[in-house]
Amino acid sequence: MCPVSTYHHGDLPAALLRAAGRTLEKRGIGALSLRETARRAGVSHNAPYRHFSDREALLAALAAEGITMLGEQLRGKPAREMGEAYVRFALEQPQRFRLMFGGVLPVAKYPELGRAARSAHKALEEAFSELPRPELAAAGAWSLVHGLAHLLLEGHFGAQDPETFVRDVLGAVRFAQRAA
Repeated sequence: MCPVSTYHHGDLPAALLRAAGRTLEKRGIGALSLRETARRAGVSHNAPYRHFSDREALLAALAAEGITMLGEQLRGKPAREMGEAYVRFALEQPQRFRLMFGGVLPVAKYPELGRAARSAHKALEEAFSELPRPELAAAGAWSLVHGLAHLLLEGHFGAQDPETFVRDVLGAVRFAQRAA
């Protein structure tokens, strides 16, 4: 009699996050479930519960992963390029961006969200380190690009070429700041 071999996924949490991320971007937050994620990852419907206590925990992990990805895209870039990269990330991954910043998740309940956000914010502060109050400059820059990203996602500007539009907006803000 041959022993029955069991299927080992390898890195199941990463596979589940990939599957959930694809569902999120294709169908939105409302379509995301642990059962659907398990099906897409090719594992039993109970397998995700070994790593995520419930749907909200899966969403929190997706959001934290997204914030980490965003931070990696920002890190080491000059301030203007950071702004462009921030908006580009939002436009390329709109559903994940909405999940990350949409108030869906109680940040206090998921420490990994806070850690990821602090790390991304630190990259912004480093870009403004030569200014007298880099934390305020970083907060202002983040607010600007975050609002711009949301407005573009919701179609408020109808920009034909979002990359050029974002570059022009960020350039205009810097010009206005120098004139003040």
